[in-house]
Amino acid sequence: MTTAMGVPPFGGSREWGKVPEELSARVPAEQRGPGLDRDSVRLLVSRGTEVSHHEFVELPRELKAGDLLVVNTSATLSAAVDGRVGDARVVVHFSTRGDDGRWAVELRDPDGAGTTRARAGGPAGTEVCLPGDVRLVLEEPLASRSPRLWWGRVSEADVLGLLRRHGRPIRYSYTDRDQPLSVYQTVFALPSADGAGSAEMPSAARPFTSRLVAELVSRGVQFAPITLHTGVASAESHEPPYPERYEVPAASARLINAAKAGGGRIIAIGTTAVRAVESATGTDGVVRAAKGWTDLVVTPERGVRVVDGLLTGLHEPEASHLLMLEAIAGRAAIDTSYDEALRGLYLWHEFGDVHLILPEESPRSRHCSGNCW
Repeated sequence: MTTAMGVPPFGGSREWGKVPEELSARVPAEQRGPGLDRDSVRLLVSRGTEVSHHEFVELPRELKAGDLLVVNTSATLSAAVDGRVGDARVVVHFSTRGDDGRWAVELRDPDGAGTTRARAGGPAGTEVCLPGDVRLVLEEPLASRSPRLWWGRVSEADVLGLLRRHGRPIRYSYTDRDQPLSVYQTVFALPSADGAGSAEMPSAARPFTSRLVAELVSRGVQFAPITLHTGVASAESHEPPYPERYEVPAASARLINAAKAGGGRIIAIGTTAVRAVESATGTDGVVRAAKGWTDLVVTPERGVRVVDGLLTGLHEPEASHLLMLEAIAGRAAIDTSYDEALRGLYLWHEFGDVHLILPEESPRSRHCSGNCW
């Protein structure tokens, strides 16, 4: 069996290769035509193996009063900086700042088309010349399982200032052109007190607009902010997520626990929100204030303790994020959803369409109004 595009279905071993190139979202939704906004994307909704197709502006109709959305407030950094290794041009992707002042970085080669391609990491002692006579020296791999990413020490103490002066948003070859940093900020993004942020946008929240948030609030949907600063997208290359810095404030923990106790559904906006809130949830299912580093990998074996649903983008077949989706919805539901996304020509990547995973409805809830519990 194949889809209409000749692509093997998502189920089974998932050995159908990359997403077809024509399904890559090359520009933001608001740049695809007059009168469009960020929320002009499509919304695939799945409840178990039941799938339906919508526009994102219909999201409020899919939620209920008492539902709570967990949103990531991390702002996106201008994390790509040009440099040189000897006479060779490179691009440095600044991923994560360590507690010792070093940065986890990825070196990439310019591809001649305005973006970059993968480059072998290291070796230790490699020196990268950055703008302003700044030097970056690679010291050791971040982890044996992630040879692309290295810990490096920068001669300039104010690395975030370096990024503001000389950086630009990380961009990959499936997009058409560079975009201003504002395009990569979500409506929930807030500046951190220490200036930290995400190397790549927590993109599941990108389609939200102020207007849509106001409509959700007016319908009784609540919001709980958390912060998780994302690194570069290693999870798209068969690599498990590496530790990331996060915080679940006490006020958000109380909101989540109260919503759960009142029968509301806890719906994470993005895999980053799942990772943060599940890191702060005990085996008793209670969310507590927490901050620091999380190395949690959510898998079907581990399961989820508090999250009931997830709004997320569409992930590559080799992405480790798919294990998280399976933990929430089950393998059969995810396979069915991705088959439908391929047949329906949904768009992938950070400017693409989104997928809302909700719990299966009981027969009673199908006949209830939004306030019926």
